[in-house]
Amino acid sequence: MPVKIAFIANQFPVLSATFILNQITGLIDLGHDVRIIAYTDPQEPRVHPDIEKYNLLARTRYIPPTPKHKALCLMKALWLVISNFHKGPVELLKFIRMFILRRKGLSLSRLYLLLEFIEGDFGIVQCHYGPVGIDGVFLKDAGVKAKICTAFHGFDMSRYPLTHGRDVYDDLFKKGDLFMPISEYWKKELIDMGCPPEKTVVHRMGIDLDRFEYCEKDLDPAQPVGILTIGRLVEKKGHEFAIKAVAKLIHSGHNIEYVIAGDGPLRESLEALAAHFGISDRVVFMGPVERDEVVGLYERAHLFLLPSVTAADGDKEGIPVVLMEALAVGLPALATDHSGIREIIIDGKTGFLAPERNSDVLAERLQHLLNHPQQWPAMGRVGRKHVEDNYDIKVLNRKLESIFEELSEGH
Repeated sequence: MPVKIAFIANQFPVLSATFILNQITGLIDLGHDVRIIAYTDPQEPRVHPDIEKYNLLARTRYIPPTPKHKALCLMKALWLVISNFHKGPVELLKFIRMFILRRKGLSLSRLYLLLEFIEGDFGIVQCHYGPVGIDGVFLKDAGVKAKICTAFHGFDMSRYPLTHGRDVYDDLFKKGDLFMPISEYWKKELIDMGCPPEKTVVHRMGIDLDRFEYCEKDLDPAQPVGILTIGRLVEKKGHEFAIKAVAKLIHSGHNIEYVIAGDGPLRESLEALAAHFGISDRVVFMGPVERDEVVGLYERAHLFLLPSVTAADGDKEGIPVVLMEALAVGLPALATDHSGIREIIIDGKTGFLAPERNSDVLAERLQHLLNHPQQWPAMGRVGRKHVEDNYDIKVLNRKLESIFEELSEGH
């Protein structure tokens, strides 16, 4: 039976957040009424083709910006309550009570959010990231009847609790209906933080396998080995250690072309690092790449490299989607034993794991792969099968549909 589902997002649409987009479009394909409520439109220069294909902007409502002056906020809130009171008197009376009791975190933005749900008749509210789940619990306190589900990914389980305290989700754990970490690693951490185990289920992000055609990798001795990294140029992606490892192998005589796709604040310093090691002619900084370009990069590469690290501010990965994509096309992958990555990279079978921030071990693992190209096809086959079994978005969306249907029926 179709369910009316609201996705709450801080920003929408975000080109890199394909894992959220895939859930939205998958549930629409399965016949459900999906709406998106977002706080901001990032107005990126490029958007995913599915935004237009599914006419998702017509399904999206944006929370208006909040005035800077407190008096203006109060006047606006009063007007919104009076003009909308007939639509949801119970919910707005609860909001007024929370205001009188000076509830922490109450804001004009949350009032706008509440107004989107007063007449929405949603069965499920899907909140991606823990802080958005806190907003979802506010809706429940205000009388919204929908079930509140929260997906936990990475920064919301690492950096956010470090800066806001490990009790930051206590109220969410008490009142939320379902918690869906994307890995077993984060499930254990959630339960350690006090999340009810009986309400916690791992639900992985996935990819559309139809987009990523499997092809066994082999090597022409006359061509350089193509090593590929895809990801934003930020600290937690570990590009610094990848460049150091690649430099060590190039200086030892290996014929390598290292392609780095993505952009970010560290680009200038990473380009300077490649120059420092004298390998600027062997390292290609692609900058941001289009969706179709990404598939071509996977096809031309021989090996995939992603040495993720815990950033200085505590930020961690979830399970990077690019690792799913790389394995799906048959690329052996070298990554770090970081967060839930060992759940996708089976050490010695789909690729190799190395310790964080250790370019020497990265270089050793890479050298093994470079010296044993005959192992690539077997790793590629195991990797593809692993993704088919665990990260197929169509299978995962049907599982999510079942979870939502059962939850909305009160089971």
